[in-house]
Amino acid sequence: MIRQLYQSIREYKRDTFLTPVFVILEVFMEALIPYTIALLVNDIRAGAGIGVILSYAWKLLAMSLVSLAGGYIAGMTCSKASCGFAKNLRHDVFANIQGFSFTNIDRFSNASLVTRLTTDIQNIQMAFMQIIRGAIRAPLNLIFSFFMAYYMGGSMAVIFLFVIPFLAIALFAIIKITLPVFRKGFPMIDRLNASVEENVKGIRVVKSYVREDYEKEKFGKASNDIRRIFTKAERILAFNNPVMQMSMYVVMLFVLSVGSKHIIADGTLDIGQFSTLLTYSFQILSSLMMLSMIFVMMTFSEESAQRVCEVLREKSTLTSKENAITEVKDGSIDFDHVTFKYTKDADKAVLSDIDLHIKSGETIGIIGGTGSAKSSLVQLIPRLYDVSEGTVRVGKEDVRNIDLVTLRDSVAMVLQKNVLFSGTVADNIRWGDPNADMEEIRHVCHLACADEFIDQFPKGYDTWIEQGGTNVSGGQKQRLCIARALLKKPKILILDDSTSAVDTKTDALIRKAMKEYIPETTKIIIAQRTSSVEDADRIIVMNDGRIDQIGTSEELLKTNAIYREVYLSQNRQGTENIEEQEVAA
Repeated sequence: MIRQLYQSIREYKRDTFLTPVFVILEVFMEALIPYTIALLVNDIRAGAGIGVILSYAWKLLAMSLVSLAGGYIAGMTCSKASCGFAKNLRHDVFANIQGFSFTNIDRFSNASLVTRLTTDIQNIQMAFMQIIRGAIRAPLNLIFSFFMAYYMGGSMAVIFLFVIPFLAIALFAIIKITLPVFRKGFPMIDRLNASVEENVKGIRVVKSYVREDYEKEKFGKASNDIRRIFTKAERILAFNNPVMQMSMYVVMLFVLSVGSKHIIADGTLDIGQFSTLLTYSFQILSSLMMLSMIFVMMTFSEESAQRVCEVLREKSTLTSKENAITEVKDGSIDFDHVTFKYTKDADKAVLSDIDLHIKSGETIGIIGGTGSAKSSLVQLIPRLYDVSEGTVRVGKEDVRNIDLVTLRDSVAMVLQKNVLFSGTVADNIRWGDPNADMEEIRHVCHLACADEFIDQFPKGYDTWIEQGGTNVSGGQKQRLCIARALLKKPKILILDDSTSAVDTKTDALIRKAMKEYIPETTKIIIAQRTSSVEDADRIIVMNDGRIDQIGTSEELLKTNAIYREVYLSQNRQGTENIEEQEVAA
């Protein structure tokens, strides 16, 4: 885990290693100052003049300034190193997530990934800051102060040899009990974030069903669960403070009582030594207190570090082979007896024995009931998932032999759930081609019938789209996403029920424009409306993960019960025509 996190330090190694150097300088000066003061006290007691006192004053001032400079520089380098480390770590985690396949993403919830990128990395940053500064400062201060206390007080410093093991055992016991409690708390934060994400995305539904009180209660319960588990952990950690206080008082009582006896009774200890010994006692106990705080922070952040490393160690289940093919010849698609399961241990296959061959430039319609695996079928084309059995070929090549970037750059998908990103209308369209000029953008928007509403916006193509496209309607989002896909000019265009929110006239205009604008592109149209696919070259009827039948609209009306039922339920005129044909027959 440490080795994994160390890789994210990179360009901040210099600041990381400089921090302990300046901390050592700071601590060394802090250890010398009480000793110098003890010498000053003894010299004053011996009748030293103003000249001697001033020389001590200059020495103390110089040591204080050096200590101050060391602490200041250590603080700066520590801040730079810890913030830079956190920045690199976020980048590494986010970059690794970008390479995940859908199978990898399914292992982590969206809310959990957000928590790991924010809260967990922040915990790691705080722990890293403590490690390179506090974890160096406290032990060094402890060692230097103990050495000086022994030098000044002799056998009286032995008290620390009893206190330190006692504190170590107490801290170890506290950490051992607390760590499992913290581990239970972080998944609760994930669930809380998931609840917030779900509520914000579905706020219109929440308000339309007047479920605000229910959502508040659900959120309150999740929040209270987090409060309860972390309160339990903090209660255990709270024992750290009284243990430290008790140790401090024991040491102070010992030093005061034994030290006073040596001064008054036998004179083996002078005032300068005694005052210095008290100072070193405070420094030793302060170091122990700081160490206990570092242990608490490390305990809290250990689970965060494990969770972040879990994402960093995750390797994509889909990768390009060495010397992979970097060109897709055409838009032909072949499914050779394909079977697909989302997980290896799934009892039932989502797709079973799919044998389908599509020529480049064909327009293929796919229709079927909910759960018939229409979307699962097309997701295998750009290799969002790998087949369980059989082979998927694009351009006559197995998709597993094609470079992933090349393959996906040749396929454009307009998903069932349309996604727009924060930015202008033009920015969103340019996802299809980052180098497109405004003339090309306007052209594809015209083809997608999106220009009719874009031109009505006060700022036109510079209109800002909110995250997720919340400030445009469903039909407008669909047309913007279609325009984005058209700008890409792909070899394969997949429309996954992407015109469901537009009227049939606009749907027909979009299909006509696609046919004329990208005639050589293979077009696959998944639809619930038969009118969206009836002019396709062929229509595939899906049923329970299998191909029920393939044919034209006219052929399927005569021979396929599923297609005919859907068609008749949507088209009254079609019903009358078919009834007339049946009577005539």
